[in-house]
Amino acid sequence: MKRDVFMMSGGRLKRKDNTLYFVNEEGLSRPLPIEQTDNIHIFGQVDMNSSMLHLLSSHGVQLHLYNYYGFYDGSFVPRKKQVSGFTVVQQSSHVWDNEKRMYIARQFIQSAVHHMQRNIRKYGAEEEVSSYIGTLSAHAALLDEARSIPQLMGIEGQCRQVYYGSFNCMLKGGWKWEYRSKRPPHDPINAMISFGNSIMYTAVLSEIYKTVLDPTISFLHESSSKRYSLCLDIAEIFKPLITDSIIFNLINNRRIQEKHFDQEDGLVYLSDEGRKRFLAAFDEKMKSTFKHRQLKRNVSYRYLIRLEAYKLIKHMIGDTVYKPFKAWW
Repeated sequence: MKRDVFMMSGGRLKRKDNTLYFVNEEGLSRPLPIEQTDNIHIFGQVDMNSSMLHLLSSHGVQLHLYNYYGFYDGSFVPRKKQVSGFTVVQQSSHVWDNEKRMYIARQFIQSAVHHMQRNIRKYGAEEEVSSYIGTLSAHAALLDEARSIPQLMGIEGQCRQVYYGSFNCMLKGGWKWEYRSKRPPHDPINAMISFGNSIMYTAVLSEIYKTVLDPTISFLHESSSKRYSLCLDIAEIFKPLITDSIIFNLINNRRIQEKHFDQEDGLVYLSDEGRKRFLAAFDEKMKSTFKHRQLKRNVSYRYLIRLEAYKLIKHMIGDTVYKPFKAWW
């Protein structure tokens, strides 16, 4: 199985013959097994040149860049090898047809709500969280009545507010939830949510690129020239299932503490040590496997994301009606 490489320190990525090396700021060089690498995530100040990028492209390795605070900046993605004009046309037609678009967009939210309720049941005490689960079900029931994307987005926002409101029933060790803040995150919990969502976004982008789907054509979020909006759509399913579960586990098991965050001009962000701990947990989760009920074999959480893209393709070409993933355990 290929793996993701996370580079937290500065240095230089260089190519020597057909081998990739990372040279750190002290001048120490170590080879990176490019044949075993799926993605490279760069958080530090790293120099590189076009020869190195050619090597990444020839091996299909994607490179993702994050800014000083750990938020996603952009990606170098090799030329797409999986292309299908027919599928892209079908993907576009499912956006232009409001009924078809609403069906897919509604499925994303229903799956997200399912995983929100799953987290509440898993991490909260039953007597404290039953009202949150009931309120989420009531909001989710309104999805079938929505007739426009703004109405769906409004219901999704209401569900997320209820979900966030239940955080204080799930967090241990004195951590308290106040409210969601993105730009900038005002406390450690919001910092982890924003950081985790960035990592999830790149994970979804990486898997979409291995299919014939166009990542700029989306259903729930508006397609835009400035972002890969299909990543935002599919990430809705996996943010509560993967990212939020990691956050609860890190906090409740004291693997991340207040000392693992820095603050600057009102912005709270993970320190280098905090990012290492979060990324280690994320990598561990993505590589872990479970027995898939339909496939009847073990699949990793990373491959699960690609399966969701495959299901969308089958739906759009008229093969199988799309049913989003919903964890059953």
